[in-house]
Amino acid sequence: MIKIEEEGIETMKTIYICFPGGKFKALTMSYDDGREADKRLIKLFNKHGIKGTFHLNAGLIDIDNQVPNDKYGYRIPRGEIVDVYTGHEVSAHTMTHPTVARCPMPHVVNEVVEDRRGLEEIVRYPVRGMSYPNGSYSEEIKNMLPHVGIEYSRVVEETRSFELPTDLYEWKATCHHNNGLLELTDEFIELNRSQLLYLFYVWGHSYEFNRDDNWELIEEFCEKIGNRDDIWYATNIEIVDYMNAFKNLRFSMDSSFVYNPSIQTVWISVNGEIYEIKGGEQVDLT
Repeated sequence: MIKIEEEGIETMKTIYICFPGGKFKALTMSYDDGREADKRLIKLFNKHGIKGTFHLNAGLIDIDNQVPNDKYGYRIPRGEIVDVYTGHEVSAHTMTHPTVARCPMPHVVNEVVEDRRGLEEIVRYPVRGMSYPNGSYSEEIKNMLPHVGIEYSRVVEETRSFELPTDLYEWKATCHHNNGLLELTDEFIELNRSQLLYLFYVWGHSYEFNRDDNWELIEEFCEKIGNRDDIWYATNIEIVDYMNAFKNLRFSMDSSFVYNPSIQTVWISVNGEIYEIKGGEQVDLT
């Protein structure tokens, strides 16, 4: 908050980051392994305007000995990946899904790098995120990831809250979809304190809906939370990029103007008024 003079009274200018459109709530979804149930899940997401991140193992796509499995289902074939995941994010999950905390570090590096390489050959954009296979990680692995182009990685621990991540390489979701999803959804929808930012992050595996015979759970969730005007629906990397763009804003010392050096538009609130700061623009904050 910045001091300003108004009619001889010293007051403070209050500046807050907002999500796109001036919103203060966001939803992101995260699903692992790239199984065929992703197709049904993505159809639900698309119907309700929800966006997700899907973590795939490039080394397990189109393996020759795939056996039909009612519990897990086939992995999405290479030739279908672009069409299936259009509008969502494809992210890394290591090449072959090992428990990486037990592996030698050169092997872990190779697992991540080759997964990125293989997925990028398919989707034709930089793969910059990850989730840890089997929820396995270490401080050494976290410290390695930025050096191989990974900008965040999700863990399996949960916060049961709607806070933004404090460590992008140990990004905890709000909940797994089998852990109080609808109760948390109701709580999230009711949030109305616009001076705070809220992020609802749900993770899981799409095949679990087949295994547990509970597709009605995610269908009800999507009906409740989808297509709302007060929520920003984003992939994991879109949230990372947006928060980085906000951090890159350059404010004058008295906060009377701000310059956005990035390409991405950022929204802020100044004394309750929403400002849109487009990439490359400088805006007066009256």
